[in-house]
Amino acid sequence: MKLILHAGVHFTEEDRLMKCLLRNADDFAARGVMVPGQSKYRGIMRETLNAMVSAPASEMARDVLMDAMLDEGEAERVILSDANFFRTPKTAVQEGMFYPAAPVRMMRMAQIFDQDDVEIFLGIRNPATLLPILYSKAEASNPADFWGSRDPRDILWSDTLDLLRQSVPDVPITVWCNEDTPLIWAHIIRQMAGLPDDQKIIGGFDLLSSIMSSEGMKRFRAYLKDHPVMTEHQKRRAIAAFLDKYALDDQVEEELDMPGWTEDLVDEMSDIYDNDVATIAALPGVRVLMP
Repeated sequence: MKLILHAGVHFTEEDRLMKCLLRNADDFAARGVMVPGQSKYRGIMRETLNAMVSAPASEMARDVLMDAMLDEGEAERVILSDANFFRTPKTAVQEGMFYPAAPVRMMRMAQIFDQDDVEIFLGIRNPATLLPILYSKAEASNPADFWGSRDPRDILWSDTLDLLRQSVPDVPITVWCNEDTPLIWAHIIRQMAGLPDDQKIIGGFDLLSSIMSSEGMKRFRAYLKDHPVMTEHQKRRAIAAFLDKYALDDQVEEELDMPGWTEDLVDEMSDIYDNDVATIAALPGVRVLMP
């Protein structure tokens, strides 16, 4: 069995993605792909992983979890989604590190499902826009607990992903940038479900419709109707063109509220992020979904 774990991250349209998966659950089930509701596994999964701090999981742990997730029957592929799997927003950054608990949590997950093919799916986001949000949510009363000795420019996704790869070298990781999500939304869903790119899904333009004007969506759908045979790449180029003209500014522009940060710093961090994505793409066992 393939076990697909979508682990967020926070503030990357993770809830909308889960809703889209659930809208397709019946169609996916016909293909042996199960999307259990989060209430079936979040609590028991968290309790099981936390208990492994003091003792290994029992031999029955996997079967208990699978029974809770699937109720009955078998599946060739199971998709789980939990943005809090690695950390909650309050503890997502500690001492200048994104999700420091991720490697250990994933090692425990791999131990439980050692007879299955586990894969991680992870949306990441520009630290220049994400760090201010996570800082506002942090439970640390001392800023040093959040930043450590690191400058904001030194907090990199590649550090976390490299440690994650070292902890579970046999677990493939699929990454995408939240900034690209409107262009590749349907592709992400299909990749999670193991579907070909030409497979129709429900809600393939859910995210797009939330950031594009109604007039733009009307014209975009008319364009698709007039051009029924397009490659995935051509479709993404069309989305980009329509977004350029019809995007809702208040939905795509980020409001940054971080004392002491300048526009130059944000631009520099954004450039570092672009370079870091290239570093991530070069990590063994990691693929980056691109527009």
